[in-house]
Amino acid sequence: MKKLYLLFFLYCCSFTFVFGQNKVGDSLKNVLNQTKNDIEKVQLLNEIADYYKSSNPVLMNEYASKALVLAKKINYQTEEGTALLNLGITKIITGNYPEALDFFSQAKLIYENELAVNLKDNLKLKNGLARVYGSMGVVFSEQSNYARALQHHLKAVSIYEETKEQEKLARVYNNIGIVYRAQNEDFKALDYFSKAQKIQEKLGDPTVGITLTNIGNLQLKQNNLKEAEDYYTKAKYYFEKFPNPRGLGELYNNLGLLYKKNSTSEKALESWNLALQSFDLIDDKFGKSDTYLFMGDYFYEQNNWNEALKHAQKAAELSKQLNVLEGRALAEKLMSSIYEKLNQPAEAFKHFKLYKTAQDSLINHENIRKSVQAEMNYEFEKKEAIKKKEQEKKALLLTEKSKRQTLQTIFIALFVLLLLGIAFLIYNRIQLKKNLTLQKELAEYEQKALHLQMNPHFVFNCLGSISSFIVQNGTDSAIKYLSKFSKLMRLTLEYSKESLIPIDKEIESLQNYLELEQLRFNNVFEFNISKSLEIEDDMALPPLLLQPFVENAIIHGLIPKKENGTISVDFSIEKDNLVCTILDDGIGFDKSKEIKENLVAIHKSMALDITKKRLEMMEASTAQKAKVEIKEIRNDLGEIQGTKVVLNLPIQYIK
Repeated sequence: MKKLYLLFFLYCCSFTFVFGQNKVGDSLKNVLNQTKNDIEKVQLLNEIADYYKSSNPVLMNEYASKALVLAKKINYQTEEGTALLNLGITKIITGNYPEALDFFSQAKLIYENELAVNLKDNLKLKNGLARVYGSMGVVFSEQSNYARALQHHLKAVSIYEETKEQEKLARVYNNIGIVYRAQNEDFKALDYFSKAQKIQEKLGDPTVGITLTNIGNLQLKQNNLKEAEDYYTKAKYYFEKFPNPRGLGELYNNLGLLYKKNSTSEKALESWNLALQSFDLIDDKFGKSDTYLFMGDYFYEQNNWNEALKHAQKAAELSKQLNVLEGRALAEKLMSSIYEKLNQPAEAFKHFKLYKTAQDSLINHENIRKSVQAEMNYEFEKKEAIKKKEQEKKALLLTEKSKRQTLQTIFIALFVLLLLGIAFLIYNRIQLKKNLTLQKELAEYEQKALHLQMNPHFVFNCLGSISSFIVQNGTDSAIKYLSKFSKLMRLTLEYSKESLIPIDKEIESLQNYLELEQLRFNNVFEFNISKSLEIEDDMALPPLLLQPFVENAIIHGLIPKKENGTISVDFSIEKDNLVCTILDDGIGFDKSKEIKENLVAIHKSMALDITKKRLEMMEASTAQKAKVEIKEIRNDLGEIQGTKVVLNLPIQYIK
C-alpha cells in the first residue's frame, strides 16, 4: 500500500534485545558503580545506553547524555561521537527528526576529524562513521526523502564492506531494500532483502525477523497471501524469542493488512490494537501513525465515518509532527473523502488542498532522487572509463619500454665511446655539482638552526600564556588551553624536522595558534585565514615563518586596543612570488613601539631578528629575493587603522 509499513533497521548497528537482558544491564551498572577510571566510565555509559535502545529510549537518552558530558570533560573524542550517535537514535525513536539529524551531524564531524589524525582507533572510528551514515539514511527514509536516504545508506555500505562488518552490512542492505520498495522498485528491494537474509542466516542473527517481515510485505503486495503469512509467522517467532517492540508492532500492522485482505475483520482490528500497544512501549509515533491510517481506511470501507475520521485525524497529527510527507498526504486524502461522505464540502475541499500540497512535495523529492541516481550512474561510468584508459596507457608504456630497450642494446657501444670521450667533462661537472650541493645544504642547515632558535622563543611565549591563563581562568579552562597547546607543540615538533612544509600545514599551525590566543584573551579578536586558488598543493615555505608577525599583531596591535579587533592572514600569488599578508586593525606600529618604550621592563624579542635571518638564508638557497614590509594603514584623515605586514617569498615546492 505504501512505504510506511516496511520495517527499518534503525541504527545500522548491533541490536540488543533488552527485555530478556535486565541482568546484563544490571551487571553493567554494577561495573559502572565500581569503576573510577573516567575513560572506562564513559565507555560503559555508552554501552549501557546502547543496551536500552530497543526497549527504553528514556533510559538510553539518560545514559547517553551522561556519556556526552564525561567525554567532553576528558576530551575523549571517539566516545563523544558515540554518545552523540546514541542521542540521535533516541530522537529517531521519539520522532524528533530535526534533533536527530543535528546529533548525527555533530557525530559525523567528530569521526571525520578523528580519522584524519587518529590511527589507533581507525576501525572503530570508521564503523562509527558508517553508523552515522546509516542512521541519517533512516531519518531521510522516514521523511520520504529517498534520494538522500539512498546516498547515505550506500556510504555506510562502502565503509562496512571495507571493515568487513557482515552483520551491520546486512542491516544496511535491508534498509536499502526498504528505500527501493518505498519507490515501488520491488525487484531491487527483494534483491537487497535476500542479500540481508543470507548473511543473517549464515551468522545466526536473531534480527532476521525484520528481514522476513519485509519479504512478507512484498509477498502481500503481490497477493501471495499464503507465502506472506508464512514469512510473518517465521518473523513473529523471532520477535517473541528476541523481544523488539518496534519490529513486533510493524509485524502486527502488516498482519492486520493480511487479515483485511482475507476478510477477517475482527482479527485485523485485533492485530492493529496489538501494534498500538507495542509502539506505546517505546513511544514510536511513526509506527502509530501507520496503524491509525490503516484503521481509518478499514472503518471508511465499513462506512463507519466517525471512527474513520477519528483515526485519520490521529494519523495526520502524528505525520505532521514527524514531517512525514507520504503519511500526511494519505491521511489528508482520507479525511477529504470522509468529509465528502459526511456532506461537508468545505472541509473536504480544505483537506484535499492539503493532500495536493503534500503530494507535490513528494513529486519534488522523486525528481531529486532521479537526478541523484543519474549522477551516481554517471560517476560510476566515468570511473570505469578512467580505469580502462589507465589500462590502455599501461599497455602502451610497456610496448614503448620494450622498443626502447631494443634500441639501447643496439646503440650501447656508441654510447660507451661517447661517454669515454666526455668523461673528463662529466667529472668536472660532478665536482662542480658537489660544490653547489654543499653550499645549498649549508644554507639549509643554517636555516634549520635559525628555525630551532625560533622554537624555544615560541614555547616560552606559550608557556607564559598558559601560566597566566591558569591564574586568570581556572583549572578547567587551563586544561582546554593546554590541550590545544599540546596539539600545536606536536605540529611544531613535526615541522622542526623539515626546512620546508606545505602551505596548508602552515595554515593549520596558524589556525591552532590563533585559536589558542583567542581562548587566552577571551575572544577579544576575530581572525580569518584565506588562500588563493592559484596556490598549488605542493607549494611550500619554511615552518613558523609567519607566527612571529601574527603574535606581534595580537600582543602589540590588538590587545592594547580597547574594543574588539580583527586579524586576517592571506596567501596569494603575484607574478613569481608567494605573497603572505598579515593585516590587523590594531593601534598601529608606532603607537605600540611608543608603549613598549614607556614600559619599565622591556622584554627583548628575538623573533623578528631570527625571521629576518631566515629570509636571508632563503635568498641564499634560492637565489631569489625574499623580503618583508611593515607599514601602518591610515584613512583619508590620517588616522591609524592598523598595521599591514607583507612577506614576498620565492615560490618553492616540496620535493
